[in-house]
Amino acid sequence: MSRITILGGTGYTGSNIARAAVARGHDVTSFSRNAPAEPIDGVTYLTGSLDEQLEKLVGGGAEVVVGALAPRGELENELRAVYRRVAELGAAHTVRVGYVGGFSALRLEPGAVRTAYTDGVPPQFAAEARVLAEVIDDLVDDAPQGLDWFYASPAATYGSYAPGEEKGTYRTGGDVAIFDAQGESAVSGVDFARAIVDEIETSAHSGQQFGVAY
Repeated sequence: MSRITILGGTGYTGSNIARAAVARGHDVTSFSRNAPAEPIDGVTYLTGSLDEQLEKLVGGGAEVVVGALAPRGELENELRAVYRRVAELGAAHTVRVGYVGGFSALRLEPGAVRTAYTDGVPPQFAAEARVLAEVIDDLVDDAPQGLDWFYASPAATYGSYAPGEEKGTYRTGGDVAIFDAQGESAVSGVDFARAIVDEIETSAHSGQQFGVAY
């Protein structure tokens, strides 16, 4: 059993991860600005200001911290710095840190630039996509010494708008997007959460980005 703290644990991805982790017997704490409308049994919920509580959330007893925050609203211009601080605290307190990114942080082929840095992202999502790509670049280029981290990107078709069905399986890759034989890239919320919890339990991608799709 691991003590897991999820930053953004009441959002679509965060709540799926919390549910999957609790079901496997992990001790799960969720932090968010507001309390959830439908709490998950077994999850401890904390709310408040992230700036005021970040050091305690990372260094207060967690073994794994998962960042499932979205760069929207006030976090649009702050999330990169927040995640950098999470990395510094994780290294200082020997806490493993996982980041949930976006599909656009992946490359469409080996050696290509991340999709977020191209014109292939719809304008309404471009700023968010770029922030999440910058987060993984920060980790690859300059992660704090001693930090144990991973960065997971879901498939192109993923989110509350397309929850999908649980298949109980998935594929993982590196920083190149995964497509099936029909050229589709999709994963359900439940199976993406499964991949995150599997990574927490196995540490198969320490110090790496990995994509998740069927």
